[in-house]
Amino acid sequence: MDFIKGITFAPFARRGVLGTAGARESLKLLVSRTNASHIILTPAGLQDTPHSEKIDFSGEETPSDEELISIIKYARELGIKVILKPTVNCKDGTWRAYINFFDKEVPCEPKWSAWFASHERFQLRYAELAEKTGCVMFILGCEMVCAERREQEWRDLIAKTKSVYSGLVSYNTDKYQEDRVSWWDSIDVISSSGYYPVGSWEAELNRIERVVTLFNKPFFFAETGCMSVRGSSQIPNDWTLNAPPAPEEQAAWYREMFEATKQRPWAQGYGLWSWAGIQAYSEEEALVHKGYDIYAKPAEKVVKAYFSGYSRQRDTFDDEHKNYF
Repeated sequence: MDFIKGITFAPFARRGVLGTAGARESLKLLVSRTNASHIILTPAGLQDTPHSEKIDFSGEETPSDEELISIIKYARELGIKVILKPTVNCKDGTWRAYINFFDKEVPCEPKWSAWFASHERFQLRYAELAEKTGCVMFILGCEMVCAERREQEWRDLIAKTKSVYSGLVSYNTDKYQEDRVSWWDSIDVISSSGYYPVGSWEAELNRIERVVTLFNKPFFFAETGCMSVRGSSQIPNDWTLNAPPAPEEQAAWYREMFEATKQRPWAQGYGLWSWAGIQAYSEEEALVHKGYDIYAKPAEKVVKAYFSGYSRQRDTFDDEHKNYF
């Protein structure tokens, strides 16, 4: 597996975004300003609540196949590899980790069997698209914490995915859950969301290393990032945090994350969160923008320095690039 210098591009882009000239310009900026080698695309499937059985991916909240195919083709023209990660969200705003049903099916109540049937349709649709467009990896779920205990359903989905997609197959578990997934043996690459607070990286990497060793699989952080807002480095997974802008705090968090992970040869890369499909703010406004986006912020320079320091194939890091910031 190539080392992944990746960034999530245009997360949960609505229909009409990825096919625009603005999206292409944004992707060109990502390449030139970060030295990324991969992007992750996250077409959304939506269910009404965490207890709804049906996942819809036909509406305006989901990019069309034509848009996805076009931006994937353009990324490849720019020399960028693409990872596809179809992701379920709830319309009522509940985090997908709480999607849950009774383990014993009850008449007149929503059921795991119906939900997994819908989830399978969603994932296989995009697995076929990933195969058609030459995506280098397919991630068939993200942060589905309550659903992860349904081991057989996941094994069945993974097997069906591999029947239509020939590349690497991964699943993106949530932070702190890496050692709680029992079916890592059935996928090709272990991945997780690395939203860990400053000061905790060594302990968490020690814990994850035991999982990687046990299952003897490649690993990368399919998501990792921090908002440019005061206090986010202490709880980087809290996207609701409302405090003054703190771009240098975001940059410092990235420095610590890269410094910790580059010492672990088994950590095979990142899918940083995130880079907008169309720039939502100007370079002049970057220092007061509070979100995860790294465009034109001090964190962007940190990312480029570290991405420039990693060899394309892995596993060496050129410390002279630390002088870039």
